[in-house]
Amino acid sequence: MTVDELLRLLTTVRRATTGNGRAPHKPLLLLWLLGRLSATGRSAVTYDEAAEPVSRLINDFGPAVASPARARDRAAMPFVHLERDLWELRDLHGEPIGPGERESGAVLRRRQAHGRLRPEVEALVADSRTRAAAARVLLDQHFTPALEGAICTAVGLDLTDLELAAYELVAARRRSRRAGFTEEVLRAYAYACAMCGFDGALGRNPVGLEAAHVRWHSHEGPDEVSNGVALCSLHHTLFDLGALGLTAELRIQVSELYVARSPAGLTIDNLHDRPLNRPRRGQPAPASAHLHWHGHEVFKGRIGTAA
Repeated sequence: MTVDELLRLLTTVRRATTGNGRAPHKPLLLLWLLGRLSATGRSAVTYDEAAEPVSRLINDFGPAVASPARARDRAAMPFVHLERDLWELRDLHGEPIGPGERESGAVLRRRQAHGRLRPEVEALVADSRTRAAAARVLLDQHFTPALEGAICTAVGLDLTDLELAAYELVAARRRSRRAGFTEEVLRAYAYACAMCGFDGALGRNPVGLEAAHVRWHSHEGPDEVSNGVALCSLHHTLFDLGALGLTAELRIQVSELYVARSPAGLTIDNLHDRPLNRPRRGQPAPASAHLHWHGHEVFKGRIGTAA
C-alpha cells in the first residue's frame, strides 16, 4: 500500500447513518487511533480500553442520542464496522471478528475483542507527515473547521503539525471553498453577530466575526448566503458543537446539555428563544432545508423545546 492509496481509502470510508443522519463514529475512531499511535508508537487496543474515550468523542462531536445507556457504548459500532482494509479485529483466541458481529459493548467485552490498524496501514502512519495527512483528510471529509482544534486536542494530535505536514498531500483532495462566501455573509449581516450583536473592529477591519455554515461544507453545504450566518467566534464554535441551534422561525435554541455557573457563561442561556438578527434587506435568511439539517445533525437536543 502506498501513501496515496491510503489517503484514497480514507476518503471513501463509508459514513455510517443513524436514521439517515450524520454518524462520524468511524472517522473519530480513526483519529483516536492516530493520536494513540502518535503517543505510544502502536495502534493496538482492546475494546475495553477504547470504549470510554471513543464513546466520549462520539458524544461530543456527533449527534446526540436520547438514551444515556446508548451513549456509554457508542464505540461498539465503529469497532465492529470499520473497514477491514484499514482495521483488524480479533477475539481472545485470535479469531477474526467480522463486520456482521452485533454492535454491542457487552458482546465485545465478553469476547475480549482487540483491534489494530492493519500492519501496512500502521507502517505508513508511523511517519508523522503521513499521519498528519491522514488526519487532515478525515477532518476535511467529516467535520467543520471550527471543531478541528477541539477534536485534535481530544485525540492528542497537534493541529499546527497537521497543517504544516499535510498541506501538499491533501490540498488537491479538498473540496474548494468559494472565496467570496465569508465577505458576502458578513456584509449581509452588517458585520455583526446575528446572535449577540457583537460588531468589534480593529480600525476598519472586523475582528472576532466569522461566516458560519449552517449545513457544514464537509456535508455538501453550499457557499451561499442562504447557508450562512454571521457569528462571533464564541457563538460560531457553540453553533458548530450543537450547543446552539435555530428553529425554522429563526429563534435561537440553547441545548439542554449546556451548563454554566458564571455570569459570562449564563449569557448563553439568556439567548434561548431570542430571535436571530435578520440579514439586511434583499439578503436571504438561512434556508429551511439547511436549518433542518443543522437541527437534526448537529444541535444537541430537539429544536423548538424549552431548554
